[in-house]
Amino acid sequence: MNGPQRIVCLTGETTEVLYLLNQQWRIAGISGYTTRPAAARKEKPKVAAFTSANIGKILALNPDLVLTCTNLQADIAAALIKAGIEVHAFNQRSLAGILQMVSTLGALVDAAEAAAALRAELERQIASARAAAESMAVRPKIYFEEWNEPLISGIGWVSEIIELAGGNDCFAELAGQASAKGRIIDDPNRVVERQPDIIVGSWCGKKFRPEQLAGRPGWDLIPAVRDGFVREIKSADILQPGPAVLQHGLRQMQHIVRQWSAWQAAHG
Repeated sequence: MNGPQRIVCLTGETTEVLYLLNQQWRIAGISGYTTRPAAARKEKPKVAAFTSANIGKILALNPDLVLTCTNLQADIAAALIKAGIEVHAFNQRSLAGILQMVSTLGALVDAAEAAAALRAELERQIASARAAAESMAVRPKIYFEEWNEPLISGIGWVSEIIELAGGNDCFAELAGQASAKGRIIDDPNRVVERQPDIIVGSWCGKKFRPEQLAGRPGWDLIPAVRDGFVREIKSADILQPGPAVLQHGLRQMQHIVRQWSAWQAAHG
């Protein structure tokens, strides 16, 4: 068999893709934040968080490839490289980047055909969503909150998901900032000023508290709060840049927008 035989995945989306490609037998270890598929948490040893990892545990698995993602794992990658381990560092920040990650990972594990089929299905979902959004008469303004202390708006692929679902990202000008620091909203009144019709919370790694959000000074003047359109999409469904972003995150965003559209038609 070709390709690496003992892969350690330090982010959830690469585990997700390897299972979808029927290549899970190659996985020797995973991130503790892995949620998809549920079987992975039962079958594979956990050796890392996200910005920290047990290098000794990873080395003990005798990996022939370790997969990382983003600059936040650069120190882990460097330590493994110094230890003589082959590392591939993904850095996808957009839907196009997610699609390319699928293709690249497929090539790395000698599963290019299966990866091409998965990519084609994801591209079909994107095209279908785009066509549906084009028929919408009114597009709601959507504020996506990735974190609450400080307020951080959605990253690039989240902004794209909002647009595909038929909404307009209230802070689209920040979405291109790869670093969360570049997407900080320093004054909560900026959200009030933009009057979002829908607010979607996804506080990465902790429970979203809509009542806390709605209780912020002046936020009762926001249409989304006033009309009851504050929703949550779990971070595992939209903030891990893999197929789940489209297969779960996009579908939930579309559902929220459809609910708003129906309400708008009845009350507008």
